[in-house]
Amino acid sequence: MDSTSSPSSPSPFDMVSSALGQYIPRGGAAAAAGSARAQGDRTVGRPVPAHPLGGPQEQILGAVNLDRDLRITRCNLEAPVFTGVEATIGSTFVDLLPRGDVPTVTRRLRQVLETGEPHVARVQRLRRGDGSELVVSMSILAAAAPQEGLTVTLIAMARRLHLYAAETAIGTSLDIGETARSLAESLLAWGEVAAIDLDFAVWTGEAVTEQPQGRIRLRRAALVPDRAWPDGYVTPGDDLPADASRLLSQAVLRDDAAQAIVIPGREVIERVLGSPRLVRALVPGDRAAGVACIPLVLDGVPPVVLGVAEVWRRADRPFDDSELIDLQELVARTSHHVDLARQHQREHTQVLALQRRLLPRTGGDTIETASVYQPATPDSAGVGGDWVNSFPLPDGRTALVVGDVVGHGLGAAATMGQLSMEARALLSAGLAPDEVLEHLDETVTLLDDAESGLAAGYSALGSSCCIAVYDPVSHQVALSSAGHLPPVLVPPEGPAGPVAVSPHPGLGAEFALREPFDVHVFAAPPGTLLALYTDGLVEDPAVSIDDGIGRLADALSAVHPWDALQQAARRVVSALAPGRRRDDVTLLLARMIGYRKEDTATWRLPARDDAAARARTLVSALLGQWHIRDGTRDSVLLVVDELVANAVRFAAGPITVRLIRTGHGLLCEVGDTGNGRPRLGHTELFDDGGRGLHVVHGLSTRWGVRWTDTGKVVWAAVAR
Repeated sequence: MDSTSSPSSPSPFDMVSSALGQYIPRGGAAAAAGSARAQGDRTVGRPVPAHPLGGPQEQILGAVNLDRDLRITRCNLEAPVFTGVEATIGSTFVDLLPRGDVPTVTRRLRQVLETGEPHVARVQRLRRGDGSELVVSMSILAAAAPQEGLTVTLIAMARRLHLYAAETAIGTSLDIGETARSLAESLLAWGEVAAIDLDFAVWTGEAVTEQPQGRIRLRRAALVPDRAWPDGYVTPGDDLPADASRLLSQAVLRDDAAQAIVIPGREVIERVLGSPRLVRALVPGDRAAGVACIPLVLDGVPPVVLGVAEVWRRADRPFDDSELIDLQELVARTSHHVDLARQHQREHTQVLALQRRLLPRTGGDTIETASVYQPATPDSAGVGGDWVNSFPLPDGRTALVVGDVVGHGLGAAATMGQLSMEARALLSAGLAPDEVLEHLDETVTLLDDAESGLAAGYSALGSSCCIAVYDPVSHQVALSSAGHLPPVLVPPEGPAGPVAVSPHPGLGAEFALREPFDVHVFAAPPGTLLALYTDGLVEDPAVSIDDGIGRLADALSAVHPWDALQQAARRVVSALAPGRRRDDVTLLLARMIGYRKEDTATWRLPARDDAAARARTLVSALLGQWHIRDGTRDSVLLVVDELVANAVRFAAGPITVRLIRTGHGLLCEVGDTGNGRPRLGHTELFDDGGRGLHVVHGLSTRWGVRWTDTGKVVWAAVAR
């Protein structure tokens, strides 16, 4: 069982031993039965009734070994309590089960075989040869090496031990559906059918403070055993009819105190429900049956009812007082687990909404993107701080960003959102990837320190981030990384493999030398595929991280250039992360398209007084070839003239003029070797200078500056 599944993270052996240890006192098994009777005396004022399947007895442990085909290879069920359970070598284990339980137990057995994660202390029934049934606590574990297969342990026990074993099992998941199902399975020790109906606010993770009058809504969260139910019967995920919700809620809230109620037989049930439709919705079958309804109550002032547990049994086996006390005790012991799962569900939903909001929406004319975000399974420690984003920059380039905040939960999500938005703002302002990482590095040191962050379940310190910026004209990618796994590059011709990024510590890693972030520039011709991802996609305890990245490269190599990118991304994730994961899985695929050669032009001019006139002549000829209308042509020529004139006046060295024909207009770029930032200042009517940027500002839809290794580029977009 994963360490994130439970706050205390006990081993399977410890969980079973703890359940037994709380029940069996010192002095051995013989004293256990007497202790159980004494405990019953203190609890209900009279001895606990005999176990219906054998009376007060020692707790007997049996074991069955199974091969990978779920056939019995060895068994030890020789104790008298297992008499009639016909477990023969070579037979299938599920032959010992009631027919309705076979699908569920088979699924669990297969899951333990595949994942190695045990199922511990689940209440189960075994069939005897005479048709009767034996209630046991069943644990499924992977067989110890060198054997293969499974070991199934069976504990035939008194009802009091069910309370401890069931509570132990119910507290191992933070998934509200799994928690409800575990509770329902534990309640089967007292009946033939068990159901858990939760307030809709509990199911969705909302806060529950009091029971609203007249607006009660219950949703079925769990129903056991698995079987084909009658038409109209409420099954998991369905809302109970409004009348049924009100009846159940009013029943358990009598006298403003949540109480268990018992309806002994079908005639009384039909009379209470008063509607054939409600009978079909709530009664599991046509046989005569009674039901005990036990409220799930969260202690408080006033107490809050989270839902209702229902246990159905044959009418010839009425509930006695001691059984109701045991039922109430089990439900009371586990109600807080339901509320913990509710809180986790709420946080999980909030974090998931934030992360999905950060996912890329669409690509553009020069790049195609697709992303997959697969959150950690709900019963893990919580959704993590993974994020991935792609967005067009104002100057026509595209940014691809992926990152991972250490830890889980809302704190990690808030940090993730802050870093993601800051990265986008800095990249849009024209900073290079390494400069952006330097700013993010400073930011994380301000967000928290290692002690306070880890105490809250996350830390900004040590977060990883990788930034790639694609230039569709030069067909190059500039990439910088802070402690992140290397992207995988699939060129149009050649093998796929990780980009050779220089290693660097994560953000805010003050314990390391503060080395500058490197910028790795590589060619990305049209058709190139680039994959950015988080470690949840490639980490596998069975293989090294390098092997995981190699598997990702192999999966990406199978993506055909004509494949729909979103479908390809889903296939890659399914191939590498097919099962339940304890960490988020994030993948961003980018297929480079770029501009056609005939849609761009670049000129290098000396920084002389005639540079502006020379630029106008070259640009005018090209605009004529492109058949640009006169109004747009005049605006572009004036913008180029002003930008080149400013470059000659305020900068030194050669001047680069680049013109790009985009889908929406024209992009004019003028580069120089100066490092001053052009600013749009205030000018008076009769000032001799300072009007150039005002002209550019008035004629363009937007303009800006980006910094390069040799200086800067001032760009302006003009609509057609």
